[in-house]
Amino acid sequence: MTVLTLAGLCDLVVDCKNRTPPEATPGEEIAGFAIGTPNIIDGRIRLSDAKPVNGETFATWTARAVPKVGDIVLTREAPVGRVGRVEDGMRLCLGQRTMLLRPNEQRSDSRFLHYFLLSPAVQELLHSQASGSTVAHLRVAQVRDLRIPLVPDVVEQRRIGSVLGALDDKIAVNERIATTALELCSAKFRLLRGSADEEVTVGDLAELKYGKSLPAARRIAGEIPVFGSGGISGSHDEPLVKGPGIIVGRKGTVGSVYWSEVDFFPIDTTFYVECKNGRASLEYLYFALRSLGLEHMNSDSAVPGLNRDRAQSQLLRIPATDAMRNFTTEVRDLFRLQRTREEENRALATLRNTLLPQLMSGRLRVKDAEKIVEDAT
Repeated sequence: MTVLTLAGLCDLVVDCKNRTPPEATPGEEIAGFAIGTPNIIDGRIRLSDAKPVNGETFATWTARAVPKVGDIVLTREAPVGRVGRVEDGMRLCLGQRTMLLRPNEQRSDSRFLHYFLLSPAVQELLHSQASGSTVAHLRVAQVRDLRIPLVPDVVEQRRIGSVLGALDDKIAVNERIATTALELCSAKFRLLRGSADEEVTVGDLAELKYGKSLPAARRIAGEIPVFGSGGISGSHDEPLVKGPGIIVGRKGTVGSVYWSEVDFFPIDTTFYVECKNGRASLEYLYFALRSLGLEHMNSDSAVPGLNRDRAQSQLLRIPATDAMRNFTTEVRDLFRLQRTREEENRALATLRNTLLPQLMSGRLRVKDAEKIVEDAT
């Protein structure tokens, strides 16, 4: 065991260009994706919402280093300390407020370093070093010279990285299954809508009802998801609406559409959907509302908002009763599959986060952790 600086575990510690890379214009060939702090979530790099860039931009923004598999991306501002690992197939460049770490293979295992930086002890170190009167940030030198806790030799690092990585691998598989289930549902909806002859308004089928104010100070810890226009924004002990249900962003993230399989609480920046009759199921309405482009229907330029009357006047095509029933049954099964995988992922993430500090501190032997992970996966 030895004490090192963070730079001592790496071959490269590279800052971003500190300018926002321009997005590729429509029709340009996409050379890669620029990632910033919003694209690093729960220890993972998410490219789904990342900005595409053209070849010239990619070359300019990777002049210091082209990220490769196993590299670590660390955010040093807004917020400090998010960590993601470059995975196979990712072609990316650094957006603002990020840094690239390339582990030295003789001193540091890539997966271990990823989890090491996510561990409570190192996260506390990163945040304690951050400064700034308005926005906390880390300087490049602070990251390079960060004095880190004791680390085991690289062989033991690989064992720790492997056991925790097995949980993340299972989470990634479940995410792909859940995503595929949703894509299949969307494809079924498009086929059904294309064959439908009858056209009605949203208001003929459902009512967009206003959510209710629920400030954070009034929320009581519980299992009920609280939905704002940006998605789940917390939890509460009592629902406003029985699930399953649909939430539509009214103020803020205008026109966003979310599905809740369980009872939920939509706050006053949202609408929730109440069916008027049995002509369209909630499942069909969910995909139909997503297809309407509600996000482009801002009614107020100063404070963007979705006008309820305008939304309810939008035209929809609906299929015959039997086709609607068959679609709903098929989608319900796929939604159940999606929810099962999401619930399993929450349990796996909780287990990973429980094992992480114990393995890093040496309180839990790798051999014991391997047995626990084997039973869980």
